[in-house]
Amino acid sequence: MQSGFAQELHGKTALVTGGTRGIGFAIARAFLERGARVAITGRKEDGVRAAVASLRDAGPDRVLGVAAHSARPEDVARAFGEAQAAFGTVQVVVNNAATNPTMVPLAEVEPEVFDKILETNLKGYWLVAREAARRLREAGVPGSIVNVSSVAAFRAWPGLGAYGVSKAAVNMLTQVLAAELGRHSIRVNGIAPGVVRTRFSEALWKAPGAEEKAAARSSLGRIGEPEDIAGAAVFLASDASRHVTGQTIIVDGGTTTG
Repeated sequence: MQSGFAQELHGKTALVTGGTRGIGFAIARAFLERGARVAITGRKEDGVRAAVASLRDAGPDRVLGVAAHSARPEDVARAFGEAQAAFGTVQVVVNNAATNPTMVPLAEVEPEVFDKILETNLKGYWLVAREAARRLREAGVPGSIVNVSSVAAFRAWPGLGAYGVSKAAVNMLTQVLAAELGRHSIRVNGIAPGVVRTRFSEALWKAPGAEEKAAARSSLGRIGEPEDIAGAAVFLASDASRHVTGQTIIVDGGTTTG
């Protein structure tokens, strides 16, 4: 039996949704630096092109960008098709594309906004995982699906109710998929970030004094950086985690330990 697994991804093809900036971009770069072939998706063509250009130094011939909306089945199928045509069967999938267009009490969220959050944050993850599982089973190869969740799935954050509900559902999605796909050698895990320095979460750290307050709640005394989440993604994508499935790893600097 092989032992001493390195967290390397040489020979693997990965697809990262929402990979044009923030956490998704950091994960894509980390994968490339460890030898993977990587396809990233984003909804806007110009954003995808810019991200690919920025990633080429990490893997000039190993990065592909696809403009696609993860909540649209036809876009998901096209993204996987283009990635497979360029690099072979996608063995690692990171569900990262998400939205949170509101920060009001849950009882005040408009129905159309609630629908939009669930469509992107939950239905999109399911569609991507479903496509990945279908193609992996057809190819007869093992795979790893990583769902980016949130600490808001574990604790009630006033103003982040709809987002938290969607991420709590992602945690259950992860567990059910892990239970169902394990016999096909497909592992499914999650990562739950705390406050991370990204444009997506600016409302939680950018206002005067907000970062200091968030850092004070952390055992490590700081908020997260996108690269902190990328490290967990590399572990879950690599053979170092070959016996890990159905788990959601909290990566928040110890904020939720108390």
